[in-house]
Amino acid sequence: MSRLSPLNWPVIKQLRDGDAFGRDHNAESPKSEHMHARTSEADRVVKSVCPYCAVGCGQLVYVKDEKVIQIEGDPDSPISRGRLCPKGSASEQLVNSSSRQTEVLYRAPKSTEWQRLDPDEAMDMIAERFIESRRNGWQDTDQFGRPVNRTMAIAGLGGATLDNEENYLIKKLFTAAGAIQVENQARI
Repeated sequence: MSRLSPLNWPVIKQLRDGDAFGRDHNAESPKSEHMHARTSEADRVVKSVCPYCAVGCGQLVYVKDEKVIQIEGDPDSPISRGRLCPKGSASEQLVNSSSRQTEVLYRAPKSTEWQRLDPDEAMDMIAERFIESRRNGWQDTDQFGRPVNRTMAIAGLGGATLDNEENYLIKKLFTAAGAIQVENQARI
């Protein structure tokens, strides 16, 4: 029977083989018979949360040889039920990008060059500057003598890539430090 024979038409094959909805072997091509999902090669699957916005869609991260090979939506997530937006679907490209920055870089004031820093050294620099700014900008009272106990030298701008809990803790930290200028990019 030739390839162009009406007996090879998909609908005729489906009816002839008892596969009325085309979900059995009639839906397979010779090429797809030998294919397998790249997630089947994973050593382990790790549950995670999408990094792009504050919605918190669940993700399944497939890892092979300690390298991320695929990221998909988590069907057990009550938020996204296995679905991801286009940015969330491209998370694997973010993780494995050759241009991804994996080191702490610092550019000193008036310098034109970046220098690599140890993460602990960078955290110490940030903490010292935070404390110094708070100390130098502290106000016990306002211009009318009313107690305010605040600093105008520190401000915080959160991002939508943080979930509600992280933004809540950051707000608490900045408020406890006396900062009153605390905002979130999601509200702008």
